[in-house]
Amino acid sequence: MKPDRARSALEKLMALDRERMLLSRAAALLQWDQETYMPPAAVEERAEQLALLEGFAHEKLTAPETGDLLERCGKPDDETARDFIRIFARDHARAVSLPADFVREAARAEGLSQAAWAEARKNNDFAAFVPHLQKMTALARARAGYWRRDAAQSDYDVLLDSYEPGMNEAETGAVFAPLGKRLGALLKKISAAPQIETGFLHQKFEIQNQEAFNRELLRGLGFDTKRGRLDVSAHPFTTTLGFNDVRITTRYAEHDIMSGIFSVIHEAGHAFYELAQDSRLRGLCLAEGSSMGIHESQSRLWENVIGKSRAFWEGWLPVLKARFPRELDGVELSGFYRAVNAAGPSFIRTEADEVSYSLHIILRFELERRLAAGTLDAAGAPGAWNAAMKNLFGIEPPDDARGILQDVHWSMGAFGYFPSYALGNLYSLHFWRKLRTDIPGVDRLLARREYAEIHEWLKNTVHGFGRRLDPAELLLKATGEKLSSIPFLDYTEEKYSELYGL
Repeated sequence: MKPDRARSALEKLMALDRERMLLSRAAALLQWDQETYMPPAAVEERAEQLALLEGFAHEKLTAPETGDLLERCGKPDDETARDFIRIFARDHARAVSLPADFVREAARAEGLSQAAWAEARKNNDFAAFVPHLQKMTALARARAGYWRRDAAQSDYDVLLDSYEPGMNEAETGAVFAPLGKRLGALLKKISAAPQIETGFLHQKFEIQNQEAFNRELLRGLGFDTKRGRLDVSAHPFTTTLGFNDVRITTRYAEHDIMSGIFSVIHEAGHAFYELAQDSRLRGLCLAEGSSMGIHESQSRLWENVIGKSRAFWEGWLPVLKARFPRELDGVELSGFYRAVNAAGPSFIRTEADEVSYSLHIILRFELERRLAAGTLDAAGAPGAWNAAMKNLFGIEPPDDARGILQDVHWSMGAFGYFPSYALGNLYSLHFWRKLRTDIPGVDRLLARREYAEIHEWLKNTVHGFGRRLDPAELLLKATGEKLSSIPFLDYTEEKYSELYGL
């Protein structure tokens, strides 16, 4: 292949990829609107709109011309170009295995399923959601069948690899087994210890003032409001609509002020990752996170490791008290720090503490691998969920809204996604340990609400690579380490032993 022809093919392939990404971002905008401002009656038409756009994007990726351009690109000297070809080829291989009719059917079913989930959750009516969950499970298994390249892979292996390249069901289970054992033991010790006073966090906090504080917090953390915005949705999420357009959402509860605050910090962590992508990757498939687990490592790092630290609240508690002087009168840093880190069994994953959070993920991992294997039907899932809650936490949800209906993921067909959250916890402590070594005065920066140096470290070490490196490669390059649960477990046991006097 002549260099000029190869270069021309690469340029055309990148132009095609940018068009594909534009279609995907347009679909993301419609999905964001559906979760925030769309009138309820518009759901069926919105599903058709999404199906059309996603069908167009799929056709562009799978067109014969696309495969021809890939073959003609050769092996360029530029490292970024080689990474682009490798990642694009991975996406192309998955896409060409999916029939266009299947892609449209799945997109339409997803739109209807998400709307049905939101209604079922609001009405605590799981039975109304069962047909949609059955449909999304069947579509996920069909997708795995189209994607499978190794007969030894289970459906769940294939689905998990699409979110966390390089991981499979057995490896994930092997990581989760000791994690669940040690966290379960720690949770039992905490439950038997004198409990931390948290009542002052559950007074009535006016939603309007919560919103005002969270917007001030978001700006203070370094979120560029010229390149993103904050809104409200049933389930907090982050979506990228463009290089300069990243949207996050949260939700508020009058009697749980920290729920909205930590949701904002969590989603800001995702947004920081998206907004720090290398401008040279702009518009390409490389300008995304390495994996869902790496993405979650950033949100969990900001929400928990930073956002629940004593140093962080040394800086922000005076600001919060200024917004709520009556409600937080007499509350000191030590008591506040202990309260926001209180641990114990809980029903809601998004509001779980650092100790119990990964147990929530292990529960979902065990159920969705059974759904994917066909050994658990959607109709029997609530019973399996409640039994697992009893086994892991010693409690049972009072209703399905606080049980199996609490998460949006299965309504989207995102089977294999949940493990990323717990893997994110593990990645986050690898990164934090290295960050503290490289920035010895990080606690002083947090106390002064100064985050520029932290953002710069994360951009250079994690964010700027986009998808150029798979998770294991990125972790090794950033920290010199392989994935292990030990940093996270050591951090968690040390922190909570001190908090609870264990």
